[in-house]
Parts: sequence; structure tokens; C-alpha cells
Amino acid sequence: MPLEILILKTVGDKNLGAVTVKLTGSLDTATAPELERQLSPVLAGLVKHLIFDLAQLKFISSAGLRVFSMARKQLKERGGQTSFVNMQPQIQEVFEIMKALPGVAIFKDMAELDAYLAARQRAHQENN
Repeated sequence: MPLEILILKTVGDKNLGAVTVKLTGSLDTATAPELERQLSPVLAGLVKHLIFDLAQLKFISSAGLRVFSMARKQLKERGGQTSFVNMQPQIQEVFEIMKALPGVAIFKDMAELDAYLAARQRAHQENN
């Protein structure tokens, strides 16, 4: 499934430096590089708050999580922050899994982690 990326700069207070990124589709190994490419000029600017609107994101892999982590780290270094809104239940579960496992390596490699995350998201969608 492809990924659609829509980057919206917040109109209003110029000092706020907020940008919303709406994602639609699948954020995985094939699509994460494009998101990273499109975020690069945004992160190079004066943005202080990056908001990811995930209302239409259907799937995420570890590659997508890595892009989020990279953006969060860059903003944190300059006193900014990254927020996530409108998560679908299967995406929320992935975030909860990752939050519950800080610093714990229970997967032998990225492929095993991606297979696990994909299975959990499929199971969640099948139950709904």
C-alpha cells in the first residue's frame, strides 16, 4: 500500500513553528525513505512542534518508527517536540508495544520485529 504525505504549516503565530504531517496508507520499509526525504527540509527549518496526524495511517513497521524517532530526536535537541494525533487502534497498539519495551531487545532482528508488528496489526483489524 502506498503512503500519501501531506505537510501543512500552521497559519497564525509565526513563533509557534508548528507543522502538521498527515499520513495516509502504509509507513513501511518501502515508504519510510520518502517520508524522511520530505521531512528533511521541514526539520532543517525553524519548526518547533511537529504533529503527525495518523487518522488515515493503516500500517506501520519499524522503518516508520525509526523516522518518527529521528524527527523526535532532532526537535528535542532544539527544545521542540513531536506529537501524534488520531491514531487508529492498530497503530496505537504498535506505539504501546514499543513504549512497553524500552531498551529491551526481544527480537533477533528488524525482520522479526516487523513480522511481529504486522501480525499484531492484522489481528487487530480482523477483530474489528
